[in-house]
Amino acid sequence: MFGKSLNKSFVILTGGFFLLILLSLIHLTQGQAEYSISELLSEVWVEGRIQDIVLSFRLPRLVIGILAGGALAVSGALLQTLTKNPLAAPGTLGINAGAFFFVVASTIFFPSLIGNYPFLTALLGAVVSSVMVVMLAGRQMEPVRVALTGMIISLMFASVTGALQLLFENKTNGLFLWGAGTLVQLNWNGITFAAPVIVIAFGCALLLAKPLDTLSLGEDIATSLGQKVSTVKLATWGVAIVLAAVTVSVVGPIGFIGLMAPHIVRMLGVKGHVMIVIHSFLWGAIMMIGADVLGRIIQPGQEVPVGAMTALIGGPWLLYLAWKTARSIKRSDRQMGGTTSPIRLKVMIPILMAMITLSVVIAFSYNGTEWSHNWTNPYIWNFRIPRVLTSFIVGMILAVTGVLLQGVLRNPLADASVIGVTSMGGAGAMLLLVMFPAIPAAFMPLGAIIGSVAALLIILVTAWKNNFQPMLVALMGIAISAFGSAATQVFVVKAKLAVAAALVWLSGSTYGKGWDDVYYALILFALFIGPAIYMTRKLDTLTFGDDVASGLGVSVRSARVWALVIGVALSTIAVSLVGTIGFIGLVAPHIARRLVGYRHLPLILVSGLLGGLLLVTADLLGRILITPNEIPSGLIVAVIGTPYLLYLLRKMK
Repeated sequence: MFGKSLNKSFVILTGGFFLLILLSLIHLTQGQAEYSISELLSEVWVEGRIQDIVLSFRLPRLVIGILAGGALAVSGALLQTLTKNPLAAPGTLGINAGAFFFVVASTIFFPSLIGNYPFLTALLGAVVSSVMVVMLAGRQMEPVRVALTGMIISLMFASVTGALQLLFENKTNGLFLWGAGTLVQLNWNGITFAAPVIVIAFGCALLLAKPLDTLSLGEDIATSLGQKVSTVKLATWGVAIVLAAVTVSVVGPIGFIGLMAPHIVRMLGVKGHVMIVIHSFLWGAIMMIGADVLGRIIQPGQEVPVGAMTALIGGPWLLYLAWKTARSIKRSDRQMGGTTSPIRLKVMIPILMAMITLSVVIAFSYNGTEWSHNWTNPYIWNFRIPRVLTSFIVGMILAVTGVLLQGVLRNPLADASVIGVTSMGGAGAMLLLVMFPAIPAAFMPLGAIIGSVAALLIILVTAWKNNFQPMLVALMGIAISAFGSAATQVFVVKAKLAVAAALVWLSGSTYGKGWDDVYYALILFALFIGPAIYMTRKLDTLTFGDDVASGLGVSVRSARVWALVIGVALSTIAVSLVGTIGFIGLVAPHIARRLVGYRHLPLILVSGLLGGLLLVTADLLGRILITPNEIPSGLIVAVIGTPYLLYLLRKMK
């Protein structure tokens, strides 16, 4: 039996090795300087043009791709075993995002540190994000909770990183392409630095293989066999973090390799952590080089981030894993909860209206340097006032969307960004610009609508047979969101958009809104708020579980479909107007639930007002903090909302 397993493993290794050689030969022939594989094999051994190109540029890129792909795959394999979570990987746990944030921050504030110690900087960020995930997700590492925690931590670090890139554009201009993950190497320095670290960490992973085999039997059994479980866990975390950090420090944050490669290895029937680690390294390298080859085939002569390509390939894979994981998890019927002493609406509404009035008056009158109460001034009337009104309406839309989606998923961490609508809407808008470069910006909402509808259709098709199980929809949404974000990165590079302009739109901005935007937002909001309010009674019933709701005559599937459709329609309106703004749909409903309880009618009313207040305040702060420059509203919202979300994650049982 052992011999058959060993023979099978050898066959898989041999086949993978020859596939890697083939991809490597193709990889070495790609670029602006063209030559064939036969010319490469015959002339690379002698001095000349081909040898210079290969040794100076293409071979370093190939080698770092093999090392980085292998390192990420091994890191993912270790994390999946350690957390007993099939969705665990450096990207999904926020490790890559934390490492990249620390690299960007060091580039801005401590340039000598990042120049001399890039690995230590990335390592510090990876450790911080890992500790946050462990603390917030809990010791049980429940898959859905871990996935949501990792996603929110990634959003947090990505938002702050985006803000830094905008505020310090000159210092970080070269990091945009690298931040999407790129294998471009101008010399051998990155390899000479990364290779020893990866080799040593790989050796440590092999040494940990047998203890991990024992740990896989269960902590109690491992302890009874004399294993120091805490020591093994800590060492495994350390090796996985080092592998991810060294990769980020050299090639940027590249996702999905660490998720896909270990699963492919296990699907091939490889067992035992020694073989899993070895095979994961090989197939991680194959996937990385294959993604880079594919990226340069799609866009010859132009650099497409390999991180975006791995996400485009890995998005469907994560969809499959999410579907498989959700089916194996027991259906959750817990109530959403809320305060046991809700504040009456006749008290709460006037308080919120007073706060909104005060914030709107300040936003109308103050430009960051001086006050003006002459609201008929052409500049204020034509630019500032419609901008503030658009912010208020969009804030209400996002908050109402969050209430609907949280009601559908029975999860206070759900909103349009969690189910992928926001990112796919952004990807759709960018796709329209790529396909029709001459099209006016006014048609971008059409692309956003197409992308959002695509996200909705994927959810409807995959979750229909499972009666829209909340965990399934949430996990599918995470996969869709990752896919949409990757597609957007590819389209930004392909469209050759200015880095700052792309970051502003992707971060969510209310800049340049006029009265036409106010009318558009108001009409569509008025069109959909009625159906949203109509759904409140059904959502109230769903909070008590599917069985109770069905017993009371509610069609659970129909209620979830219509709530999803209305929520997606509202979020599409928001994306088409201001780009991708998150967090409001997460934060506003939860604050409202603490104030007025879990009943959805008062929840929608109070959440809507809170959402409008939050976005108006964020827009005002974005205008005045660094005047005459501006910070996109979406980044301000993320900075405001992140601490509360982290508190919420910590409190959730």
